[in-house]
Amino acid sequence: METIVLITGGSSGIGAATAVLLANSGMKVYAGSRRGTSPVTHKGIVPITLDVNDEEALKAAVDKIVAEEGRLDAVICNAGNGIYGPVEYTSEKDARAQFETCFFGSLKTIHACLPVFRAQGHGRIITITSVMAVLQLPFQVYYSSAKAALLALTEGLRMELKGTGIQCCSILPGDVATEFTQVRKNTAPDGTPYDARIRKNLQKIEKDELGGMKPEVIGKAVLKQLRKKKMSVRVIPRIDYKAVGLLTRILPESWKLALINSLYS
Repeated sequence: METIVLITGGSSGIGAATAVLLANSGMKVYAGSRRGTSPVTHKGIVPITLDVNDEEALKAAVDKIVAEEGRLDAVICNAGNGIYGPVEYTSEKDARAQFETCFFGSLKTIHACLPVFRAQGHGRIITITSVMAVLQLPFQVYYSSAKAALLALTEGLRMELKGTGIQCCSILPGDVATEFTQVRKNTAPDGTPYDARIRKNLQKIEKDELGGMKPEVIGKAVLKQLRKKKMSVRVIPRIDYKAVGLLTRILPESWKLALINSLYS
């Protein structure tokens, strides 16, 4: 039986690459995005206009899928945004905007899907978080915080839904080469005490991102989880990032922060 999947942020980057991989594997993918488009034409991909900050639009999208397919098997919460800048000079408005999409947008998406999953007795929830959920970087504190909150939500929800037939998993990408680098909002004004450190930091992270893994690596991790009988709790693709994830668990916090600070600021 064909697997029916909804993915948010499906018009570019990780979302678009994942949609193609899932469709090529025989799944039917509803690729939601504010653009309402797909970068490829594929019989297994149905582009839909969807803003994860709009609860009514989310409910309408899920209702549309169930009306057309009779069910929804999985949702991938991938929509996200990014801001860059020191905590001291980032406004509360920008900080809230970061959480609205990365955290509350995913929460609203999950809320829209849960009644369907519960009624049919099965469903899979995959959230795309980040290694920065466990490895906080200077000048990307709000992004790290939003992704850490989403990771906690996913793992807590997994426990709450035990025995319902609904599974949860979080994928934690490292550096991925997508347009995210170009569209991230910079909240740092010129002339702050952080200027020299910011220049060094931006050079480092942009080099890492532009030379990062292809988004298909994340798509393959998602596909693997959807094919498993029991999804993993937390998945960090690629061995080098797995090692980073392990270090964050075993190093004393002061050592971890000192190491990150030496590399990024």
